[in-house]
Amino acid sequence: MSAVAAFIAASLALSSLAKADELAPYKIVGEGIPASLTGAPGDAVRGRALVLARTTTCILCHSGPFPETRFQGDLAPDLTGVGNRWSASQLRLRLVDAARFNPDTIMPSYYRNGDLVRVGRNFAGRPILSAAEIEDIVAFLATLRD
Repeated sequence: MSAVAAFIAASLALSSLAKADELAPYKIVGEGIPASLTGAPGDAVRGRALVLARTTTCILCHSGPFPETRFQGDLAPDLTGVGNRWSASQLRLRLVDAARFNPDTIMPSYYRNGDLVRVGRNFAGRPILSAAEIEDIVAFLATLRD
């Protein structure tokens, strides 16, 4: 899939956020969520496009092995090698609810809809990302190995 097609796919996925109000049930085991939120693996190509989308996700605060992307974030750890540092289960929980690891984190809990502070009007009462988008991002981040 070309970069343009991936960008369009990510844009369409982000436009579906209004339909993402319902949270899929999940179970936390240790420091992760072992089962996919959708029951299926995510798509790493779509995940990459989501990671690089400046509207809601990773590249705003993180940098990584994305030489074609200018103005990467520097508020959070570099994503290079993140697939070595954490399992898919651990990555999933960090995306779902980063505050579980650090209550003072500035990283949004992308798949929560309650008990949140500093929530943008567009995301009040609903998750920032859908279950499918979480799975796509997990699939991509898991490929980032040293």
